[in-house]
Amino acid sequence: MSIVGIDSITYGVEDLELCRRFFLDWGLRETSAGNFETLNGCEVKLRRSDDPALPPPMEPGSTLREMVWGTDGTQLDACADPNGLALRFRPTKKKAIDVNGVAVNGWGQNRRIDRPAPIYARAEPIEVGHLVLFTDRLANMERFYVERLGFLVSDRYPGRGTFLRCTAEGGHHDLFILQTPASKPGLNHVAFAVRDIYEVFGGGLHVSRQGWTTEIGPGRHPVSSALFWYVKCPAGGLAEYYADEDHVTPAWQPRELVPSPENFAEWAVTGGIDGHTRRQSGGPAAETGNAGRASRT
Repeated sequence: MSIVGIDSITYGVEDLELCRRFFLDWGLRETSAGNFETLNGCEVKLRRSDDPALPPPMEPGSTLREMVWGTDGTQLDACADPNGLALRFRPTKKKAIDVNGVAVNGWGQNRRIDRPAPIYARAEPIEVGHLVLFTDRLANMERFYVERLGFLVSDRYPGRGTFLRCTAEGGHHDLFILQTPASKPGLNHVAFAVRDIYEVFGGGLHVSRQGWTTEIGPGRHPVSSALFWYVKCPAGGLAEYYADEDHVTPAWQPRELVPSPENFAEWAVTGGIDGHTRRQSGGPAAETGNAGRASRT
């Protein structure tokens, strides 16, 4: 396969400074004005939504405007998918990095010995791991990515959504396309891989302390086994921290799953955890903590 992963994404945004603050708090490194990167060099770019150099938007407002897929060196022509999202391709610029998550001890498998698990002050995303798009043309989108770009189906919600990966062996999905009765082409979320489950918590708590709003999380997806934390992103849709995703090979057999809240999340915290009280946002402990802080200011 020629496509190996996501190399770069570009947002068209209405408030550049607000989005800049978000991605700095999110843990990306700013390389120049409007340009950021993850630890392995995956690029995140911010441009004004009215920038004439941007491709047309697939939905109104701040949103994703262009996706660059990295390849193994194969040259592919730029195009747009059936949603209208502009796609470009280039030999991958992402670099190999010496980063490892911390082992989790399971019963009979003690892989972390004589050392505690870490507490992360914040997250440093490793890469843009996957993208989720709303669509009103699910069959056309699946056919485009499978037949034209060579993606593989990992799992399906028949008639509702398809999980796709760009390599035979790797993470469970690089792209998820979702069609609901009311959906139109648009961005659901961009997902950033972090080292381990502990960094999911550290990153989520940090962005909460910075004042950004959690949509849902922490939680766990049964479909991919990943732990997640979703935050509202001013650049469009949501941004997700995730870790502990299933690693699949050509032996993996795609499943047909029933769309349900239980299949989306085995468990999840609505509104997240308050970064100061370390309790559920809006719960009694969080409210007490907020009142206490207010009384001291």
